[in-house]
Amino acid sequence: MSDALNLPAELRERAGKGASRELRREGRVPAVIYGGNDEPTTIHVEEKLLARQLGTGHFMNSIVLIELDGKVIRTIPKDVAVHPVTDRPLHADFLRLAKNAKVEVDVPVLFVNEDASPGIKRGGVLNIVRHELELVCDADKIPSEIEIDVTGIDVGDTIHISNVTLPAGTESAITDRDFTIATLVAPSALKSSEGDADTEEAAEEA
Repeated sequence: MSDALNLPAELRERAGKGASRELRREGRVPAVIYGGNDEPTTIHVEEKLLARQLGTGHFMNSIVLIELDGKVIRTIPKDVAVHPVTDRPLHADFLRLAKNAKVEVDVPVLFVNEDASPGIKRGGVLNIVRHELELVCDADKIPSEIEIDVTGIDVGDTIHISNVTLPAGTESAITDRDFTIATLVAPSALKSSEGDADTEEAAEEA
C-alpha cells in the first residue's frame, strides 16, 4: 500500500490567472480541493514540496493529507498540470475522500519470477501491453503495485486480467472485457511485428 503524503497548504484569497501567476512567481502552486458535500476549496501549496512528491512515482495513487488551517483534509490527487517544457507543476486538483470511500487509480504492474518462466529462459520476450492497471479499491488500501507471477509462462502465452489475483477489496475498473496485460513472444516474432508496424507507418505516410 502506498504511504500517505502530507502536504501543507494555505487558502487562496484571490482567483484568476493574474493571481495564479503571482503565486507561481512566489514558488507556490494554485490548487483546488473538491468533492463530497462541501464547496470547492481553493488553496496553494509549496512548489518544491509538490514537485518532490510528484517525483516519488506514486503520487497519483497515494492518499494526500492536506494540512489547512489546523485541519487535515484527506484527499487523492486527480490531476496535476505541468509546464510543457520545464515540467514545473502549474496547478493541482485534489478529490476529498469520505470515510470508507472507494477510488479509481492507476497502479503499476510488476512481473516476478521471470527465472521460472520456460519461455523467458529460452529467449522469449515479455511484450508488456499495460504497464498500469485501472483499479477500483478502498481508499485506505491502495496497492503500490500489482505483482504478476510469470512462473510457467511459455512463448505464445498471454496474460489477461482474469489471470491476475488482485488484493482483497480491489477490482478492475474495466469490467466489459478480459483485456490483455502482456504476451510472451519469440524474439523473431517481436521483430516481425515491429517490421509490420514500420511498413504500415510507411504506407500511411506515402
